[in-house]
Amino acid sequence: MPTPASSPISDAPELCRLSAAELTEAYAARRLSPVEVTRAALARAEEVQGRFNAFTRLEAESALASAVEAERRWQAGTPLSPIDGVPGTLKNLVATQGWPLTHGSTLLDDTPATEDAPCVARLRAAGMVFIGQTTMPEFGWKAVTDSARDGVTLNPWDPALTPGGSSGGAAVAAATGAGVLHLGTDGGGSIRIPAAFTGTSGIKPTFGRVPAAPPSPYGTMAHIGPMARRVEDVEAMLAALSGRDRRDWYQGAGVLPPLDPVTARPETLRIGVWSAPPRGAVDPEVAASLSTASARLAAAGAVVEEVTLPMADELYDIATCLWFSGARVRLESFGPLGDLPRDRLDPGLLAVAEQAGGWSTSDYIRAMGRRAAFGAQMDRLMEDYDLLIAPGCAVLPFAAGQEVPPDSGLTRWYDWAGFSYPINLSQQPAAVVPAGPSEAGLPLSLQIIGARGADADVLALARWWQDLDPAHCP
Repeated sequence: MPTPASSPISDAPELCRLSAAELTEAYAARRLSPVEVTRAALARAEEVQGRFNAFTRLEAESALASAVEAERRWQAGTPLSPIDGVPGTLKNLVATQGWPLTHGSTLLDDTPATEDAPCVARLRAAGMVFIGQTTMPEFGWKAVTDSARDGVTLNPWDPALTPGGSSGGAAVAAATGAGVLHLGTDGGGSIRIPAAFTGTSGIKPTFGRVPAAPPSPYGTMAHIGPMARRVEDVEAMLAALSGRDRRDWYQGAGVLPPLDPVTARPETLRIGVWSAPPRGAVDPEVAASLSTASARLAAAGAVVEEVTLPMADELYDIATCLWFSGARVRLESFGPLGDLPRDRLDPGLLAVAEQAGGWSTSDYIRAMGRRAAFGAQMDRLMEDYDLLIAPGCAVLPFAAGQEVPPDSGLTRWYDWAGFSYPINLSQQPAAVVPAGPSEAGLPLSLQIIGARGADADVLALARWWQDLDPAHCP
């Protein structure tokens, strides 16, 4: 990475640079107050908004009221959780009582939500302080962040570039210190891609670990998870998010292993290196970064070998059939596609929804069956490997306001997101952590993938990697 002086956090006040654990330790010792920390986070968010457009709303009054309550709990020695009084943000895709939920679309108005989504309720019960709502593309359909409703969100490493998406606002807030904990969603890379593009960390948990309601139109490809600057903060937030909520039928009756922290021991690990996405080229600097990571893990004693994903030649078609069909279902909730105000819709979203109209019900069911076959083969693959590693994204950040890198010859974001959506199909946990700088000083990243339920192992190696070289995470 560039030197810390040039990083997005470099001009933030000291209070905005601290981790959740550092803050709560100071709260317990009465060296810091949740109120003063929240004020600093709100001030930083105002500044960040003016520069990078990361927020759809800031909520100073309610945030400070929550901080006052958290301060009373810490003074009484009765905090609700290890993140009580820690400020953070919520993506404009999850319902928060009293806040509008617009999904970045002009088709929705500012009617306040009447109750919290399960994930928001869990964070509220843990005492997290919500300072605001972050930007996303219309209905979260693509892996960059811009919309007709909320404008273009910019990358703080270089404002000419995109921070990725769809949780782009959350990633920018994390990178710049506008809050510590940030809620994202990931249906095809929407946590991992913006983390990769902004030099931050995030995890798409095992499907079902974090409850979601109402169901996403993108079905069981869609996950909810945490984003932050530090892996420890991601881990603390995921612990608060995890659990059963009976509003989420998809969670089922199965019980996931507990999210107890574990310590990574690379010398005991067998690691598969996934270096070739289902389609599209890999930037040479991205490929070199993965080779470096592989070598460092091997030097630490891990058995490291190349792997090829099963059914690789089918994954693009399976994923686009399911995802584009979900986009069509979402738009049709407002009426027949032909009756919608086309001039108010993201043209790309409308195009993929119309493309989905060419698929039959049989095509969709066939894609679901092939997805199940792929998932079963991935479960078997993970019997041979403790973890997989891959790039966080095949490309480096590119021009803001564009769906694909200019002059790349690519058509849709799926063409460059091949290291992301297969792991949504298989519902496995996958974390992204920084992996040093490109030649131009932009973030590179490492993705760590585990078997379903092995979130703790994924986070353990992410922590090990983060601590191996502090220059990864300035």
